[in-house]
Amino acid sequence: MTLSVYVSSIEANSGKALVCLGILDFALGNTQRVGFFRPIIGESAGFSKDPDIDLMIRYFDLKQTYEASYGWHQADVNRLLSQNKRGELLEGIIAKYKQLEAECDFILIEGTDYETQFSALEFDLNCVIANDLGSPVLIVGNAAQQSVIDAVSSTRIYVDFYMSRGCVFTGIIMNKVDPVDLDAMRTALIQEFKVDGIVFSIIPFCSLLQSPTVHEVIRQLEADILIGGSRLSTTVSSHLIGAMQLEHLFPRIHQDQLLLIPGDRTDLLLGLLLIDASSFCPRIAGVLLASGYTPSRAILDIIKGANPTLPILSTHYELIEASNLLHTIKPRLVPEDATKIKVALKLFQENVALSPYEQKLRSIPTRGLSSRMFTYSMIQRARSSIQHIVLPEGEELRILKAAHELTSKKIVKITLLGDPDRISALLREEGMDFDPQWVQIINPAISHDVSEFAETYYQLRKHKGITVDAAQDRMLDVSFYGTMMVHKGLADGMVSGSVHTTQHTILPAFQFIKTQPNVSIVSSIFFMCLDDGVVVYGDCAVNPFPTVNELAEIAISSALTAKTFGIDPKVALLSYSSGTSGEGEDVERVRAAVARVRALDPMMKVEGPIQYDAAVDEGVAALKMPGSKVAGHANVLIFPDLNTGNNTYKAVQRETGAIAIGPILQGLRKPVNDLSRGCSIEDIVNTVIITAIQAQDN
Repeated sequence: MTLSVYVSSIEANSGKALVCLGILDFALGNTQRVGFFRPIIGESAGFSKDPDIDLMIRYFDLKQTYEASYGWHQADVNRLLSQNKRGELLEGIIAKYKQLEAECDFILIEGTDYETQFSALEFDLNCVIANDLGSPVLIVGNAAQQSVIDAVSSTRIYVDFYMSRGCVFTGIIMNKVDPVDLDAMRTALIQEFKVDGIVFSIIPFCSLLQSPTVHEVIRQLEADILIGGSRLSTTVSSHLIGAMQLEHLFPRIHQDQLLLIPGDRTDLLLGLLLIDASSFCPRIAGVLLASGYTPSRAILDIIKGANPTLPILSTHYELIEASNLLHTIKPRLVPEDATKIKVALKLFQENVALSPYEQKLRSIPTRGLSSRMFTYSMIQRARSSIQHIVLPEGEELRILKAAHELTSKKIVKITLLGDPDRISALLREEGMDFDPQWVQIINPAISHDVSEFAETYYQLRKHKGITVDAAQDRMLDVSFYGTMMVHKGLADGMVSGSVHTTQHTILPAFQFIKTQPNVSIVSSIFFMCLDDGVVVYGDCAVNPFPTVNELAEIAISSALTAKTFGIDPKVALLSYSSGTSGEGEDVERVRAAVARVRALDPMMKVEGPIQYDAAVDEGVAALKMPGSKVAGHANVLIFPDLNTGNNTYKAVQRETGAIAIGPILQGLRKPVNDLSRGCSIEDIVNTVIITAIQAQDN
């Protein structure tokens, strides 16, 4: 399994690149299959690529392309959010991340930079993305120009917010701490976070890393190099505007200063070259000639003849403009700045012991798939072997829109049942069309298969008194026709119920699809996509009051369904009491069902009778069911009766905003699934995808 860490700062310029550099250096000492990923990248002045991605790939020679290293550009993010397409935004990030994940054992994820006008929105996005990718968060705090109290308080606010959103932590790295405050900062962090058990480290402020290089000056001011290209990695300690006579300017010059002078002051330029060459004077970082003026070719030839190393640059900006722009430079670590990178790594290694963070990371229990990761995995699974699904309600607009989305993304092939003229009119009204290679439309009333279907149905049901004429009438019903397509292998599965009742949808399946071998009942589950992962609820739609054996069978079928969709089943059979604390007929029925499950499948992780809170909450489980391997971690929740199950799933769906995918029928020989009449287009899409995966499994 690929491990990952999501590095997120609490504000711009916190120093994420330094932290990422140190973590990757450590990770590559343990494994070579290391990746670096940024969900969102912005525009950086003077850079054609994201500086941090470019740094990590080139410095560490990571085996990944630049395009594989990010999800979206900030401009695309703004566009998608303005169009209310947040889901598409997050799905795109997951898709790119999963492609990289397949090649890595560890991925370091770097969050956004908080350099846009949407900083508050960025913070929320970082929370959501970290959860969707299932990545624990490492927060980088920024103590620059802040008191110890203010820096710790700011970090506390962000930690609380992340935790309130369900994020898991590996720790905190407080960066840019004034060296005189190191002890006070350590004491404050211990007092603030010791109860939470959060690992932390402190990195002192380093002036060298906060100063730009001559190379960065060139990039920011669009400068040309006239002379001295060998010292571009020199760090600029400060800059000074020089327009006075040299004897007055000289006393003001300091080590590694950048001198800004008018481009036509050749006299000053020659004097500064002498100062830089003298062993008795401060070494100058560079000279920037402003206003677009440059020395004549003759003067430049004279200077070059002396073989100076002092960088002489030229910019079109005026002196004051250039000075103001220099103040806006945000120093970055770039592959060309070997000195800075060496200093950064040394600073990190001396102040951050990563072993506690690694131990914390490896001790975090495996989390269930996030809702979006679950959906992404389902889509990829469905695409792996294209299935053919029949949708009997082809004249319903929601069905048409769902079919368009499914086939345009090439997830499944579709057959729509209905009047082709009516369907075509609806498509024209919506501006949609279908690729005939992926969608076919059949009107059962004039289908050349209807007679054959009727004869098959008659042979299957004549022992129940069905007549030939009645069989013919039944096959004109879209639910019966669609189910017969599945029965005869002309479709791999069926989804209906957006305008028909559950009874109308599943009755044909009960009559001639029948149950799988060794399965006595058809039951149902819902995939409940909650904020902290996907869980399975069963049975919430079919069986009103299952017997002991039926309850056990529902539990086993639900566990198998969960496993089919990538969920490691931990099964809880629910009741109004936990363990041996309660008595009564209802509790005993659940207790007997658990015993039956264990007899039929000794390897299954199952617990019961157990209350809902003890099943899903670790704290409650420790009190009510200590020592249980399922309590507190259950992800397959089996309700004792339909009344409890149906009300619970609807309550959770409405009160939490969870996506409920289902009901998904289990136990049939071939997949047929029902929709709620209030279903959304998203519900239809998800149910069709699940039906396709069930068909693959069959």
